[in-house]
Amino acid sequence: MNSINNVKITALIVARNEERHIKSCLESLNSIDEIVLLLDRTTDNTINIAKTFKCSIFVGSWESEGKRRNEGISKCSNNWILEIDADERANKELIKEAKERIGFLKDSSKGYFLIPFDNFIGNKRVRYGWGASWGVSSKPCLFNKQSKIWGNETIHPSLNLEYKHGFLNNRIDHYVDSNISDMILRLDRYTTAKASDIIKSKKNIPPLWVTIRRSLTRFYKCYITRKGYKEKGWGFLNATFAALFVLISYLKADLEENNQPKL
Repeated sequence: MNSINNVKITALIVARNEERHIKSCLESLNSIDEIVLLLDRTTDNTINIAKTFKCSIFVGSWESEGKRRNEGISKCSNNWILEIDADERANKELIKEAKERIGFLKDSSKGYFLIPFDNFIGNKRVRYGWGASWGVSSKPCLFNKQSKIWGNETIHPSLNLEYKHGFLNNRIDHYVDSNISDMILRLDRYTTAKASDIIKSKKNIPPLWVTIRRSLTRFYKCYITRKGYKEKGWGFLNATFAALFVLISYLKADLEENNQPKL
């Protein structure tokens, strides 16, 4: 076991055009040992805001989310990493707990912890009903750099994880969307990226009835199994968007791909 004073953690932020969020995110990490910020094709004021904080900034262009996240991990000096997005907020209590939990490990050279999330739409906390490809209730974002590898998918890349150590008690605040209009715009972005992955995979697109069945299953899981009904209208909306993500992604891959003009 290590003393808490010997445990060092790097916060990794991978971002693109996040000038609206980056200041609050960096402020929430003021008790961390190191901050690495990797900016992907950023054209707004994010980098200038970040330069007012003590952090290492790397700029580049990566074709997939998985590749840029793996690149970010490789830039971290410490073996333990807290991976956090620009629209997420940590706190001193979470960082302190993370160090304590790592310090109590018999072998801290591997493994990961799940951190629970409080998701917000505007100022409304929506705790239940998240999951699948439409938000998460927890993520493996505290990990040893040898125990987490991202896949190469454009959106929602797969994960190779090893040695789960459990959950932290402190939570990350995640400001997902500003309002319902933002949710609709996010659905369009997500389904376009997912459709691209489906096309690139060269796999056969299933019949429409199969996609509809999968969509309904996704709705049931979010609204019933993950207790989205506790959030009333917000839970219904989340379950609906989770179902539409599946349906629209496959329809875009099938209909739009097959309707491209022949050059």
